[in-house]
Amino acid sequence: DGAQAECRDIMESQSDRYFYLDQYAHPANRRAHYHGTAGEIWVQTGGEVTHFVAGLGTTGTFNGTTLRLKEFNPEIECISFQPDSALHGLEGWKHLETARIPDIHDHGIADQHRTVSTEAAYDMVVAVARDEGMLISPSAGANLAAAPSVAEELEYGTVVTTLADDASKYGEVIDQLF
Repeated sequence: DGAQAECRDIMESQSDRYFYLDQYAHPANRRAHYHGTAGEIWVQTGGEVTHFVAGLGTTGTFNGTTLRLKEFNPEIECISFQPDSALHGLEGWKHLETARIPDIHDHGIADQHRTVSTEAAYDMVVAVARDEGMLISPSAGANLAAAPSVAEELEYGTVVTTLADDASKYGEVIDQLF
């Protein structure tokens, strides 16, 4: 928080030169997913999405996508995931009970709140690399680990999640997995 305060001070004192885009507080984060991601999901599933699953980091993906999907169809179940413990290895994800909750987060819009383990996420990173030849990030692995736990409970449905990034910025973590 000290570094953020220092950044804000610089931005305020030199606002003609700098702009601080705080993805944890800036409403454009949610709006991007409201106007972009949700529509992409709706179109790509032909409106057949029944469940949306996403992890909580900045919370913009989950919140923005959920708000818009609920406008398309209020029956869509939107399930947020967070790490199962405060001491986790899912960079970018928030364990909300112990972390600073992003200003843009609305806890009340999720139909369900669940957890996923770091181990399950890392196992999924390895499985996707082995089976699909794709190097995904641990956060993408966590979303992919969470989605089947929802699908297994359904008689029918279309469960959708997102893969926010690849493994390119997680070299050390990925090296340890392989």
